[in-house]
Amino acid sequence: MGFRKKLNHAQKTCLGRCGKLMQETGMIHPGARIGIALSGGVDSWVMTIVLMLRQRIVPFKLELMILHVNPGFDNYNHGPLLDWLQEHQVSAHIESTDIGPESHKPHQKKSACFLCSWARRKILFDLCQKYSLTHLAMGHNADDLAATFFMNLTQNGRVGGLSPREAFFNGKLTLIRPMLTVEKKFIKNAARRWGLPVWGNPCPSAGISKRIEIQEILENIYRHDKKYRKNIINALKKWQLDLMQEFT
Repeated sequence: MGFRKKLNHAQKTCLGRCGKLMQETGMIHPGARIGIALSGGVDSWVMTIVLMLRQRIVPFKLELMILHVNPGFDNYNHGPLLDWLQEHQVSAHIESTDIGPESHKPHQKKSACFLCSWARRKILFDLCQKYSLTHLAMGHNADDLAATFFMNLTQNGRVGGLSPREAFFNGKLTLIRPMLTVEKKFIKNAARRWGLPVWGNPCPSAGISKRIEIQEILENIYRHDKKYRKNIINALKKWQLDLMQEFT
């Protein structure tokens, strides 16, 4: 398969940091059955390839299953995934829903992004139960960690980030974020190199959320000195890992 060809620096970075994080956090175990939450964006696509490569590296058996939840703005925009699945032997479940349009209806009191995200996660949890999956992998990256930290700080008045590993339902399901220590620039480069069939987000709220607003503020900070991005992201990665170890 094409993604197993010689890797460039960005691809090696994605694969290596994912593997290191898995080892440091005890993220997976022999016999793990991992559901991969694939949205169609660049992060989840690269995570999918990285997990497929890690599956060949780890010294024990683990199973992978792609889970895609179509929010309902375009019932056919996951076509690239269908084409890709014809070529690659990976189990998959595609769920078509109307959670996107429903979340944007005028009578809703909470933000559309919150409602859509909450409903999508519930569906993913239900699918994990249906298929007896032990893990659910999400594609959050190091830049997402920084944005989440500052969004919690400014919007909610609390200190909080994104954990690499979280237990749900009394430990029956573990949510993992294998790409959490990888910066977006490496993920984008790796996706181009692998020629992944990334598709666009048709959500009318794409690009105008609070998260995007915080990301733009951070980008303005980073422009003042190239060290700022590296220092902020490295500090938050260390803080998040230390925090997880403290409560493990």
